[in-house]
Amino acid sequence: MTNQQRRRLRLMMQAADGRKNGASYREIATAFYGTGRVASNPWKTSSLRDTVIGLVKGGGAMISGGYLQLLRHRKRA
Repeated sequence: MTNQQRRRLRLMMQAADGRKNGASYREIATAFYGTGRVASNPWKTSSLRDTVIGLVKGGGAMISGGYLQLLRHRKRA
């Protein structure tokens, strides 16, 4: 896994965990990106909102068994 893939995986797990514990998407975004960055754009049209929703969905998919793909060896070209 690349560093970027590891970072995204960690964010997905943290986002899914936060959502499961009752945090809103905005609260998760604030924890990840800071208050200033979240407040700088209208929330409903913010790209950060879309990113956080994607992270939560991705984390849920990993929890539901998608993590097994990490254990499979990829073919080398």
